[in-house]
Amino acid sequence: MKPHVLIVEDETALVELLRYNLEQSGFRVAVAYDGEEALRSVQEDVPDLILLDWMLPLMSGIEVCRQLRRQTATANVPIIMLTARGEEGDRVRGLDAGADDYVPKPFSPTELVARIRAVLRRIRPALADEALSYADIVMDLVAHRVTRGGKPLHLGPTEFRLLRHFMEHPGRVFSREQLLDSVWGKDVYVEARTVDVHIRRLRIALNSENHADVIRTVRAAGYALDSTPG
Repeated sequence: MKPHVLIVEDETALVELLRYNLEQSGFRVAVAYDGEEALRSVQEDVPDLILLDWMLPLMSGIEVCRQLRRQTATANVPIIMLTARGEEGDRVRGLDAGADDYVPKPFSPTELVARIRAVLRRIRPALADEALSYADIVMDLVAHRVTRGGKPLHLGPTEFRLLRHFMEHPGRVFSREQLLDSVWGKDVYVEARTVDVHIRRLRIALNSENHADVIRTVRAAGYALDSTPG
């Protein structure tokens, strides 16, 4: 059964963009154009995840989020807030109101779909996809296989975990320390430069057929999975 996502957004063009990308990615989509409609919609059909805009007619996204968290049926439904407000204080307010993640506008639809899957994997693993994809790279999480352009890639266990982390957060830059915590674990002592070694191995595997390098090095910051040269 397809995971059910409710989009709560009053901008028609953005709704259609989100609907198209979500449906293409295998989700069932419902739409509400204001906060009151959203609350009525979830009473009729509780979604598996809600994309909730901050600035809505009739009722703010923050208030919608608070009301959803007070209702038994929706208290544990994952909520990702979409907003043009990017200040840290606003982000904290959204998370304090009960949101599970926070995506500032403008955003990449590909990254948003990946964030949705990451939240579902964390909160409702039974709904999560069994494969990840980015550009021409496909990762089968069940069979533990990776292909690029339809051809199999041979990755070591650490490179597989590293690529999975990047594919769950495309476009986001991670420092060596963040990658060590997420991929190796916080209780494992490994030199930060070890990350560079495994990034190099991952690049060799991904680029074996003269493919474009999708691992971007950000000077003094870290690494990202990003098809845009940087």
